[in-house]
Amino acid sequence: MYIQIHLDGPAGTLRVSGHGLPTVELLRAPGTRPDTHTPIGTRKAALLALTVDGEPATLTAARGRLLRRSYRVDAVVGGHRYRLVPSSHVDSRLTRDGRKLGTLESEGDGRVDADWEPDATPTPLDHAVGTALAAAFGTGAAPWWETVGDIVAELIP
Repeated sequence: MYIQIHLDGPAGTLRVSGHGLPTVELLRAPGTRPDTHTPIGTRKAALLALTVDGEPATLTAARGRLLRRSYRVDAVVGGHRYRLVPSSHVDSRLTRDGRKLGTLESEGDGRVDADWEPDATPTPLDHAVGTALAAAFGTGAAPWWETVGDIVAELIP
C-alpha cells in the first residue's frame, strides 16, 4: 500500500493520503511556536486539530516525560480508539481498541515504516491513522531507568 506523507513541522501541518486510504490531516494552531522535540511541533492537543476525510477526530497526547508510556498518543476515529505508545528506543506499538495491530517506526522526518502483526488485518483507516500519528509525534523512547541514569550523570560534577 503506497502512502503519501506530507509533513511540514515548522508550519505545523501533516497530511497522509494514498489510493484507497482516507485522508488524515493534523494541523497545529496558527501562530504557535513549534517545539523542537515533536515533528508536528507540539504535544498539546488543544493546539492540534485532527481530521479524517474532513471529519473531526479526537486526539490526546500525553506530556512525554520519564516513562515510555508518557509518550503515548490516543486518537478516537470512527468509533475506534487508536493508541501509539513507544515499545523500544525506535519503535512504537499501534493498537486499535486495545488490540495490537503492529509496530511503527519514524524518526520524525516524514517517513514511517510499519511492521504489521501476522494475525492483524489492518484496514485502510488503520494504515492512515497509524502513519499520521507516527509521522506527527515520532516513535520510540528510552526506558525510564536509562533516562534517570542520564539525569543523575548530569548532576555529578
